[in-house]
Amino acid sequence: MDETSLLSLPEGMRIEQIQITENGVIIEVVATSATSCCPLCSEASASIHCHYRRTLRDVPCAGRRVQLFLTVRKFSCRNPYCARKVFAERLPAFVEPWARMTIRYCQQITSIGLSTCGKGGAKLAARLGIQTSGQTILRQIMDLPDTPSGSVLLLGIDEFAFRRGYQFGTVLVDLEGHRVVDLLPDRTCDSAAHWIWQHPDITVVSRDRGSEYAAAAALGAPQAMQIADRFHLAKNLSEAVQRLLARVLQAMKETSQQSKEAEKSSTEHLLPIEEWRPAQEESVKQIIAIRRAERQGRYQQVTALREQGLTSHEIAARLEMKERTVRDWLHKGIAPDTRPRRKYRSDFDLYAPYVLKRWREGEHSGRQLWHEVQFQGYSGSERMVYRFLETLKSKEIVPSAGLSRLPRYTSRTAVWLFMRDPKKLASNEQEDLAAFRLVDQTLNTAYLLVQDFLHMLHHREGHRLDGWLEQVAQSGLPELQSFAAGIERDKTAVQAGLTWHINNGQTEGHVTKLKLIKRQGYGRAGFPLLRKRVLHAL
Repeated sequence: MDETSLLSLPEGMRIEQIQITENGVIIEVVATSATSCCPLCSEASASIHCHYRRTLRDVPCAGRRVQLFLTVRKFSCRNPYCARKVFAERLPAFVEPWARMTIRYCQQITSIGLSTCGKGGAKLAARLGIQTSGQTILRQIMDLPDTPSGSVLLLGIDEFAFRRGYQFGTVLVDLEGHRVVDLLPDRTCDSAAHWIWQHPDITVVSRDRGSEYAAAAALGAPQAMQIADRFHLAKNLSEAVQRLLARVLQAMKETSQQSKEAEKSSTEHLLPIEEWRPAQEESVKQIIAIRRAERQGRYQQVTALREQGLTSHEIAARLEMKERTVRDWLHKGIAPDTRPRRKYRSDFDLYAPYVLKRWREGEHSGRQLWHEVQFQGYSGSERMVYRFLETLKSKEIVPSAGLSRLPRYTSRTAVWLFMRDPKKLASNEQEDLAAFRLVDQTLNTAYLLVQDFLHMLHHREGHRLDGWLEQVAQSGLPELQSFAAGIERDKTAVQAGLTWHINNGQTEGHVTKLKLIKRQGYGRAGFPLLRKRVLHAL
């Protein structure tokens, strides 16, 4: 193999000399083509006028920088009607006219820029033996031509954020070609409709539940079928279920609190099993009393200084306290030691009902009860069991009227019990789900409707949508009825989304890739550069 083919030089070029220096490799190359075509009239000429040398940068070799000394010729144009009499021969496959870098060198710089960014690309290029700057990399990217979008049949459209919550753009994806076809600098209906109108071949538009893109698709491509994305349908449903759970759980909490207060007012010896805690030791009681007295004294100092007209900042500086604490005490207007003691979760809580049952059956031996719960999986000490039993001597433990696991759930955590496949729930999660369904008939009805909709969504049974909407209308659940009202306004697209296999998942994937490209620019690049990098992403 000769040196010319080893360095991938095009036909018509010959290596004259290779010199290795401290800074890299110098290669002298000569153009050897017998003729060349005039760039103005395209007539071939073999009449050599003169020679001249071009200095070019080429791709590195084994980590060394490569510099080419290319000797090219000037030819005389023999066409008497051509305005150009002398022209330099062209090497379109290797170097552009007047360029100081070879085409493949520019391509490598562009690839580095598309994969990284300006400054980061320059640092990476230096490691690879390529001498360039961040501005050169960005300039190479901006010089890339806009690729024609061609015929787009299945279009996916979604928004992305330049700055989350403030400025948004639009990404358009060819779902058949699996590529981004364009970016828009905003998410308005007019700009999206104008782009869609310029592509009359569109037959399907996959979108989220937003009204802007729905209106844009209707204006730009009235002949196209709109498909609402199934992921967004499930997301909207989970938001409705979360609002329902927040309302029901709050009502249950208020009812439970009222019943506890009623029981507390009737007798002071009744204690709910959720609040069952071990008896405090005398040393702990003394420490708590001392700390309460200290806090009470500090609170009196704060109120006294406040009456003297001092500000919260001045009081905090004088008493060596945090200003936020001073403001909180003054705002509440009560001593800080009046807060009730908080009940933390304990390993004993799961075995409390069993111990209470055995105690009422007449088993008062702490050691025996400890052995029994230890056999069931309790890992606490025998002394801890004795401390819990001490409470039974002064308080009457009342079994919970509801289910003890519900208080640890919020609406945000409980919503996944309703949305997930029941077969994929763990055993304790299935018990919690059953507890929710038993404690309130509203939650049971909501669960059945939610699972029915998810089954319809996963198995693409769009023909059952009308029946499901009728069930929701009769359920009396305002949150689900609000969700159903949104479906009614976009019913055609929703039904298509529940029937056809097309969805916006691919578009969401391109949005994720777009976020990575955007963050590589550290927020300093504008929309034109972002658009180039996304359209030509590797």
